[in-house]
Amino acid sequence: MIDLNQSWPSPAKPIPIVIFGAGSIVTDAHIPAYKAAGFVIRGIYDPDLSKARDLANKYGFSAFETAHDAVAQSDVVFDLATPPDAHASIFKTLPVGAAVLIQKPMGNDLAGATEILNICRERNLKAAVNFQLRFAPMMLALKDAIDQGLLGEVVDFDAWLALDTPWGLWEFLKDLPRVEILLHSIHYMDFIRSLLGNPLGVHAKTLGHPNDTTSNTRTAAILDYGDRVRCALSINHNHSFGRKHQACEFRICGTKGAAYVQMGVNLDYPKGEPDILEINTGDGWENIPLSGSWFTESFGNRMAQLQRYATGEDDELISSVEDAWHTMALVEAAYTSSATPATPLARKP
Repeated sequence: MIDLNQSWPSPAKPIPIVIFGAGSIVTDAHIPAYKAAGFVIRGIYDPDLSKARDLANKYGFSAFETAHDAVAQSDVVFDLATPPDAHASIFKTLPVGAAVLIQKPMGNDLAGATEILNICRERNLKAAVNFQLRFAPMMLALKDAIDQGLLGEVVDFDAWLALDTPWGLWEFLKDLPRVEILLHSIHYMDFIRSLLGNPLGVHAKTLGHPNDTTSNTRTAAILDYGDRVRCALSINHNHSFGRKHQACEFRICGTKGAAYVQMGVNLDYPKGEPDILEINTGDGWENIPLSGSWFTESFGNRMAQLQRYATGEDDELISSVEDAWHTMALVEAAYTSSATPATPLARKP
């Protein structure tokens, strides 16, 4: 049995959490994960006060009537589950030196990410972006296997998704010009960066679907890692023909072994299916029993790492705004590539 790390240690002295935003991600993931991990939620703020009060009454914490009341809290971690265009204005009001977790993406585009980065630098914020896929038990285990050399040198990374994603669950997406890469595949690009570093560049095409009003729901991308690594993503959120041939998986191949990952939450979202991690180091495929899932244990692990950094127990802040800016640069490059004409075929003489 392969022994792999699947969780992040809890902070010795957990810090209370103040949440901004009372949307579905908070209801479905943040609150259940924090409760399960033993974190105390001091309170929540949302411009829709009734939504905040409903959650506060259900889970037994405070609902702040104003954003000012929320940011006035001391000795807390601020958890911003807010739309990307709201991040910067909230950052400007947070206490200098505060610890803060930012819902991805880090702004609507690279310019927005750069503005956020500069604000965080100016206010000395201990700020991390909630790229929680890195902290899912299966992904922590996968990275541990790679770090141990069980796969050898990683030379192939395939992301293959054929889903029927219910975009209508998120009303704020309705009029956004950037959706698929910025709000979904960004997770995969960030995780790939965590394993392989920054690519040299990207070739990408993202587009919508005739039966979907969402601006873009399908993406094909190649990340250029030179002449030793092949990295490709095929993402289709409009595969609405039943579960049989749907998929949400990674295949990672190295010079000594390989891994297969299924991200179950995206299959029948938000109910989902189990996550899967299988590893082959030369003696056949071994299923790795998992201690949790992307939704919701990853959110608790993500918060634990930020809190341990804030208390000095961890030396590095993973997915800090300094690092996350590079993921945003990759996303921006993918959209630029998509808008650039492809290499034309030669004309027949």
